[in-house]
Amino acid sequence: MKKLFVVLALAGSLQVALAQKPAAEMQKNVDKALEATKDAKKGAKPATWTKLAEAYMAAYNNPTANVTLGIDKATFTMMNKEKPISTGTVQVEGQTYEKMQYANYDVYFNAAGMLVIADVTHPSVEGDLLGEAAKAYAKAYELGEKAEKVDPKLQEIVNKYYEEAYSAYQLGEMKKASQLFKGAADVSMTPPCTAPNFDAAYNAAFVASAAKDYDTAEEYFNLCLKNDYTSDGNIYANLSQCSLAKADTLAAKNYLATGLTKYPDNESILTSLINLYLQTNEDPEKIVELLDEAKKVMPDNPSLFYVEGNIYVGVKNYEKAIAAYDKALAIDPNYDFAYYGKGNVALKQAEDLITERDALDVREWKKYDELNEKVIETYKAAVEPFEKCYEVSKNDAVKASAADFLKRLCFTLRNVDPKYQEGYDKWKVIVDGE
Repeated sequence: MKKLFVVLALAGSLQVALAQKPAAEMQKNVDKALEATKDAKKGAKPATWTKLAEAYMAAYNNPTANVTLGIDKATFTMMNKEKPISTGTVQVEGQTYEKMQYANYDVYFNAAGMLVIADVTHPSVEGDLLGEAAKAYAKAYELGEKAEKVDPKLQEIVNKYYEEAYSAYQLGEMKKASQLFKGAADVSMTPPCTAPNFDAAYNAAFVASAAKDYDTAEEYFNLCLKNDYTSDGNIYANLSQCSLAKADTLAAKNYLATGLTKYPDNESILTSLINLYLQTNEDPEKIVELLDEAKKVMPDNPSLFYVEGNIYVGVKNYEKAIAAYDKALAIDPNYDFAYYGKGNVALKQAEDLITERDALDVREWKKYDELNEKVIETYKAAVEPFEKCYEVSKNDAVKASAADFLKRLCFTLRNVDPKYQEGYDKWKVIVDGE
């Protein structure tokens, strides 16, 4: 699953410790500010709504007045004079944390001793305080407050939502996290806020999908899509997953088909599309037809033929895969991915041969030897394209992967021919630095 986008405004400097105030005082301040907005004369003034927003924000911040994400445990202890109720090590979503429980909140420190999660357990005032504060600031703007004063306040709320959402996500509270990311996204698009946060919108959809709230996921993925925020094309795969979860196979296929023509190099789209065709018992080779339109627009784009080759690899039509990779190389003889693809085909063929070989009865030793010889020849065939890939590539990750395959191939073939032992010694130095 596509990973969450993390954009947090963590502490950059030591903050002054603030004393927590009684919850009753916070509630009284909110009630007083709220009552003022109901007065006809006062309610028409921007300052009245600004004061209400400030009361909400003060109540929101009160439980964690001495908590700043990103600081170390020693700094936190120095800033916070309150004694913890309990301290212990906990496992959350596969991660180990030191958890410290306080009267109104819990904090979690990672293995490096950094404060990474703050979870309010007893808010000073109940309700969506950030959302209410945003509404109050928006009302102040509507009544004439200057945009340059309201905008930074709304962006502060967005950051608060985002931090709380990420904490909820880390704690595995997906529904809560999704609602909080939604809050961040919605406020970021509230006038006069000047910084729409589509990372938050994407995360709201992503986490909603994980929580099986597919309606919300579709709503916010589509919001991103309408604003050209596609996560390098991954959003089409995300939307197809939502459609499949709602048993709408046609919509899922349309999302993937559209995504493939716009992002032909996106492996997530390609893999999802191949799997969908296989699940529906349709011919996966039809996917190649989707590339034809893109080829008409970009006939000299070797990546389109590389994708075509990958499609054929996915359905184990290795002959057509090689032909597609060769077409890519005809366009660009130094196209590293095509060489990588050809090497990968040889490895896939070897895997199939090994599966067939290992399924033989012990009495079929002649057939076993024949297949074993074919495996060796197939491994030999993989060496040259990976070497060429390494030679022409300017991508460090691709070169590293090709070198690793060459190291393993040469090790496997080291007793077949002395040149492979030499090759192993060479690639081992390149890969391991020894």
